[in-house]
Amino acid sequence: MLCFAVAGAATAWLVRRVGLEPAIALALLLLTGGLAARAVDSTLMLMAGTVIGMSGLAVCNVAMPSYIRQHHTGRAATMTALYTVSMTIGATTAAAVAVPIAAGLGSPTLGLAAWAVPAAVAFAVFLPLAIRSRLADDWAARQGVPYVSPWPLLRTRKGLLFTSLFAAQAFLAYGVLGWYPHILVSRGLDATTAGLMLGLMQLVGIPTMMVLLAMAGRPWLLRTAFMITCGASLAGYVVLLLAPVDWVAGTSILMGLGFCVFPLLMLLISRSGDTSAETTALSTLAQSLGYLGAAIGPFGLGLMNGLLGDWTAALVVVLAVSAVQLLLSHRVTSAPRAVDGS
Repeated sequence: MLCFAVAGAATAWLVRRVGLEPAIALALLLLTGGLAARAVDSTLMLMAGTVIGMSGLAVCNVAMPSYIRQHHTGRAATMTALYTVSMTIGATTAAAVAVPIAAGLGSPTLGLAAWAVPAAVAFAVFLPLAIRSRLADDWAARQGVPYVSPWPLLRTRKGLLFTSLFAAQAFLAYGVLGWYPHILVSRGLDATTAGLMLGLMQLVGIPTMMVLLAMAGRPWLLRTAFMITCGASLAGYVVLLLAPVDWVAGTSILMGLGFCVFPLLMLLISRSGDTSAETTALSTLAQSLGYLGAAIGPFGLGLMNGLLGDWTAALVVVLAVSAVQLLLSHRVTSAPRAVDGS
């Protein structure tokens, strides 16, 4: 998450220097190289490969809303659904097959490095797009587009709303997903069932994303889509905090619905601003500062549990952040000028 924050902050500058598609291609190359470096059985190479790879991934994350805006303006909801669902399917599949792959290769480091293969495929597929963009006639024209710095946006209502909402949803996603099985085990659930509940939570998000993004594609249903997912998130954490562990399936479903704030927010970012440069600036601001703030989540929640001996206080914090997320979502969708880029 810290790599996402630091490297993501440089995305607007990188896109301005080399262009949108070349920046994404470079990011995919960094991702491939960083993952491949983790094949070396060394803690130093594990950390270095992670920093390099996740820095590349950060640029991809920040640049994607701008790519959608530039190439798929009329199909923003569909394309956002496609790439966020692909991310979810990829993450769920990776979690399921990571250990068998490592066992088959006879090495945990090779198991980690194996993920350089799909990254290399993505780079190979995207490279011709980057080359064609660089050689296209409109590349010279884009050099005349004024650079839009992300940081002055922090003084605007739009910048504050988007950044705060992104930080809140990232805090919940990374903090809760990382600790959810441990919370369930501490409540008396066996480890296998706890893992299945984590899988259920992620699985629920796939069809939900499609439905909510289809709703968000219609402006009059945008707020409804946000309220459904944020309301489910809040209800899920209330049930997790107060209800017995026997309710775990319902909790997992509600929380899975709640994690769909991310694609909705990415859709709003892809629609923001008058140019792709403005979209990149807002995406850079929201994701870099948002991930920086959200990095507190996994460490902070675990630290609270370690110091206090249970998860109650940590879950109260999660519940409070979820309530803030609901309020911020309401404010974002009640301010058309904050959404349309003005």
